[in-house]
Amino acid sequence: MIVDFFTGFAVYFIIWWLVLFTVLPFGVKSAHEEGTAVEQGHEPAAPVRPRLAGKFLQTTVIALFVYGFYYWLVYYSGISLDDFPFMPDLPKV
Repeated sequence: MIVDFFTGFAVYFIIWWLVLFTVLPFGVKSAHEEGTAVEQGHEPAAPVRPRLAGKFLQTTVIALFVYGFYYWLVYYSGISLDDFPFMPDLPKV
């Protein structure tokens, strides 16, 4: 049972990171797009207001839905990783 918890947490963590990198560019404007002056030594393409706290919350909610679909797919629909043909033959544990 503890292996299932850590496996589920690892899968959720991977999904969370993938969703984070998908959500990061949404709604971000650079200094050039905002029309503000860029200080010497700053990157003009850097976001003016990245709103990271909101993006972390969005990522968490979206990742929960994606993980819920994964959980349903694996535990309730009967599909497992052994059903995918591209997976190598791994020894059963």
